[in-house]
Amino acid sequence: MTAPHTPPLSGADPVGLHRVLEPRGVLPQAATRLDTRRELWADEVRIRVERLNLDAASFRQLERKHTVGDGTVDGGAVRAEVLEIVANRGKMQNPETGSGGMLVGTVEEVGPDSPLGLAVGDRVTTLVSLTLTPLVIEDGLARWDGRSEQVPADGYAVLFGRSIAARIPDDLPAELSLSVMDVCGAPALTARVVRQYAGSAGPVVAVIGGAGKSGSLSLAAARDAGASRTIGVVPHQAEADLLEESGLADVVSIADARDPVALSEAVTKAGGPADITVVCVDVPGCEGGAILATATGGTVIFFSMATSFSAAALGAEGLAADVTMLVGTGYTPGHADYAMSLLRSEDGVRRLFERRL
Repeated sequence: MTAPHTPPLSGADPVGLHRVLEPRGVLPQAATRLDTRRELWADEVRIRVERLNLDAASFRQLERKHTVGDGTVDGGAVRAEVLEIVANRGKMQNPETGSGGMLVGTVEEVGPDSPLGLAVGDRVTTLVSLTLTPLVIEDGLARWDGRSEQVPADGYAVLFGRSIAARIPDDLPAELSLSVMDVCGAPALTARVVRQYAGSAGPVVAVIGGAGKSGSLSLAAARDAGASRTIGVVPHQAEADLLEESGLADVVSIADARDPVALSEAVTKAGGPADITVVCVDVPGCEGGAILATATGGTVIFFSMATSFSAAALGAEGLAADVTMLVGTGYTPGHADYAMSLLRSEDGVRRLFERRL
């Protein structure tokens, strides 16, 4: 006998307010606990989760917390903490960094009023953060050793009416697509700011953390959008070698982004100060150096979830720095397609991403 069909729940809010359990009245991202029931409201979509991609700042914090005496990471402790966070909150939101990540999976059920245009069986990556996505893990993350940002998983997640998801391209591995989609907001906003630059020539663009995922894509986007000079800043020689091999930056500089004077001097020596500085590092304390490295009237784009925006604002005030500071929200119209086009057209970007995988 076939089980009777359960009609979808009614009264959904497109931004997911109906899934907030604690505290009431806040958006899902600010909630401490979400409702993770399987049953869908009419405009929701349920996804069978295949893999999570943890935000870099969150994963680094977990690594540091669970590093044992000999310097190795206790992967089992990392896995246990991720499971605890998801079980307690109904979502993946690191309480220390406030960040989450993204996921890849297959559409399992679509509510009759969903505006997302997805169909059962579609393989998708979510383009909204795990910090606001109801999530249930059903396999205990048994296939994950706790030592990488990408997490094989089995469970389900729920998207709201105003969530965003993208179908996984057939020509790329799912792991690679997820890795790119996780940071696709960075190149799109970088390209927009470069194209809006009002100077007579293209701007000088410095990307702090240029060998990373968002950094390499931002360098490619800056060049694509008309930057006159691209500067990639990395913390040590090994990453400098990788970035130089990729050919994405006109100049590669080595500097500790947490040292404001050293970072500013490195960018200046490489052809700065920068008209546009893009911060893509996943460690705190880089605000002052980014501001110092930026020319008067220039723009700083902060893409790192490790950024202290109060430190950035007060730092600019204390330095009497006339710069525009932008928060990289992770969403710019067309961001997913643009990031994938850069991956396909720039061999250097693809090599750096595949190396990380």
